[in-house]
Amino acid sequence: MTVKFVVLYAQPGDPGDFDRRFLGEHMSLVSKVPGLERAETARFVAAVDGEQTYYRQAELYFADSKALNAGFGSDEGKAMAANYEEIAPPGSRRFVAKLDE
Repeated sequence: MTVKFVVLYAQPGDPGDFDRRFLGEHMSLVSKVPGLERAETARFVAAVDGEQTYYRQAELYFADSKALNAGFGSDEGKAMAANYEEIAPPGSRRFVAKLDE
């Protein structure tokens, strides 16, 4: 069953610098994670129900939990996780979801 790793990035102090690092270095690391089937990113432009808590999102798709765990346990996955810790604004959140198929 397909799983996705979802990251909601909180509002950064310097959006331009965050976008540069996220799109330039972080997504380059993400693309090297073994087992990754596809990645999608987006920047939020409005919150329809009030305060815009999150700035950006990323969704990483894997065939199943085993593939996700293997990818994140690889050297490439560890490099991606370390970079996340460097660039993610405080309040950012990470989730694993199983797709309804």
